[in-house]
Order: sequence, then structure tokens, then C-alpha cells
Amino acid sequence: MCTNFKVKAAQDGSIVVGRSMEFPLGIPTALSVLPSDYAGTASAPPGGKAMTWSATHGAVGMCGFGRPQWLTDGMNTAGLSAHFLYMPGGFCTYADFVGDGKDLGELDVIPFVLSTCASISEVKAAMAGLRVFGVDPGMGFAPPCHILVHDKDASLAIEFHADGLHLVDNPTSVGTNAPYLDWHLTNLSNYVGLSAETPAPQKVGELMAKALGQGQGLMGLPGDYTPPARFIRAAVQISLSDQPKDGHDAELTALHILNTLDITPGIVREPAPKGGTADEVTVWDSISNLTGQRYSYRTVTDPTVYSVDLSKVDFTKPARTQDVSWTGQFVPVTVV
Repeated sequence: MCTNFKVKAAQDGSIVVGRSMEFPLGIPTALSVLPSDYAGTASAPPGGKAMTWSATHGAVGMCGFGRPQWLTDGMNTAGLSAHFLYMPGGFCTYADFVGDGKDLGELDVIPFVLSTCASISEVKAAMAGLRVFGVDPGMGFAPPCHILVHDKDASLAIEFHADGLHLVDNPTSVGTNAPYLDWHLTNLSNYVGLSAETPAPQKVGELMAKALGQGQGLMGLPGDYTPPARFIRAAVQISLSDQPKDGHDAELTALHILNTLDITPGIVREPAPKGGTADEVTVWDSISNLTGQRYSYRTVTDPTVYSVDLSKVDFTKPARTQDVSWTGQFVPVTVV
């Protein structure tokens, strides 16, 4: 379970993307930096020919399993962001590995596009003709996914169908999980009419029925945590929210929307690999300021929002990881 969205463009032109990562705790996660001259090598079975690439952009994001290349989320110095979202239920079919130098493992896609692309049009050109095959990163299976990509002007979903890779334009800039994006776009029609305004009183027989409080214009907005519900909840908030003034205001808007998607530990459970159940939680959130070149994050056990200014990162150093904080406190205030 994950949610990804682009906030309404700010008055000064700033573009900000928000993302929540929902999963049971346990996957090793760190902050990653890929240099601007990164030499990428894709995953490959033993003896197979691996695809390689040379970077033209530096990237910062979250990686998994201790490998800086395996980005599950991030943005680059050109103002492009990419996000790995879980896609179970038969809505992800990886290609077979061929070994002709055009194969990418699912966790190689984000480092490849962030290292080599500056726009959605470049992503489309770079991914054309490539195959994405499944690699087990240490979970016991290849995690099914789709990948959402944003630049300042457009958004794209990279989906893996039985007939091959699909590059799907995303006019809403919102993505969650299964099913495929086209279903979610059609489902939006079920929620036409939701409004920020409180409806006027309505006469029912001889009774004048009035709204019991503010917010009744959003009656029917789904509040559960299924992918369709989170898609609608994010899309409606983006549509109705005030236009941010600038990049900082847009980051705050993204944070407010992310707050509505946060999973309280214990209210969503799934079968655990060794029996019993495990809590599905919002492990971390990220905010990518594409125009302000700032990547921010917070974790499930640290409410502090940490920010990386990409203009101050040394992208000439080798690829590397840095621990993120999993232990945080509220900030004390002295009353005088």
C-alpha cells in the first residue's frame, strides 16, 4: 500500500510531489545518493548479460536492502521524481530475462530513469524497447510494482502487463496500488459532485433538512485504506485544496494530504511470513520539491521532517547510503 501525488502548482510555479510508503516494518531502508557520473549495472541472473548505463544527473532518495542503487523513491537534479509502489493481485507481470542488454530488474528502473532522464518525454524514450524482469531483493519473492514518474509538466505510470511494458500518461498525477491506472481514472466518475462547500438546506416533505456541520459537501468521500479509496481521497484533496503560494507552502500542502493517508499501527494487519499477522504502517513519507531541489522525509517513529537540499549535495562522490532516523521526540518548549 502506497500513495503518490503531485500537489497543485504553486503561484510561483513551484511543483511538489508527495508519497507515502506503507508496508510492514522490517525492510532495511536508508537515504541514498547516486552521483552525477554514476555507472549503473542492472541485476542479471548468473551468467546473464547485464544492462549498463552512464548517469548525467545526480539523484537522492530512499533505497532498500542496503544497496544505494535500489531506489524505491527519489528525485534527481533535473527535477524528475520516481516512486516504486506495490502492485499485487495479478496486476503486475514481469518479462522473462533475455540477456541482450535490454533487461532491467524492477528495482533498477528508478535509478536508471533518475540517472539518465530529465523529463517524462525522456523517460518514455529511454524505457521504449526495454524489458523489466522480477528480481528477489531478499523478500523471498520479486515484489510486484508499478512505477510513477513526475516532472514539472506531466506524470506517467510505468506498468507491467502480460503483453509487456505499458507507459501510461497520468492526467491526475495520483497513483496508489491495484488495479491498473485506467480503472482508477474511470472510478473518479463515481465521485463527481464532491465539494468544499456545505450544501444548502433542502426541503423533505414539510421538514427543512440542514447540514449538521461544515464538511458535508464531502459526504461520500471514502475513508478506508484500500487503493481505490486512497486514490479518490488524494485526488479530491488536490482538486479542492487552495493553490499554494510558493514551494514551502506546497510542501506543507503535501504534508497535510499525507497526514490523511497515515495508517495508525494496528488498524491494518496482514498475514506474516512466519505465521500470525503483521501491522501494515506508514513506514515513511517523502516530499519531492522538483523546482526547489529539496527532498524531505519523515519516518513512522520520528515525526520530524528532515530535508536534503540537492544543491548542497556533493554528487562527485561515489554512490552511498546514510541512515535515517527511526527515533524522534516532540520538540520541548519552555513556557516563560
